[in-house]
Amino acid sequence: MANPAPGYAKKPEHRVDLMPEPRRVRVTFAGQSVADTTDAVRCEETGHEPVHYIPEKDVRLDLMRATDHKTYCPFKGDCSYWTIEVEGGEKRAENAVWSYRAPYDEAIGLAGHYAFYKSRVDAIEVS
Repeated sequence: MANPAPGYAKKPEHRVDLMPEPRRVRVTFAGQSVADTTDAVRCEETGHEPVHYIPEKDVRLDLMRATDHKTYCPFKGDCSYWTIEVEGGEKRAENAVWSYRAPYDEAIGLAGHYAFYKSRVDAIEVS
């Protein structure tokens, strides 16, 4: 591997499983659809609830503003964040969206996908 995740050296039992989500995933905020796809990736990671990652082509990037907030995961890599803004910025969800722009090899399927905090949007519907 060219870019292996260092977290597995310390915790080889840790799992980050990426699977195609066969159901439709739709995210809404302030009455607007901000993401809608039938091509999501479901990430099931040890110690976490499943998270749906939506391909960039199905995300309303025009409603998102990049922030300076960054985090790091030793299994997935460096993470960037976006704030959702609607109605001219009057309604905002700070750092509600994240993405691994260049994930480690074990999580390469997350590249080009965005995830949403369910507590910061109105709904994440999977149907």
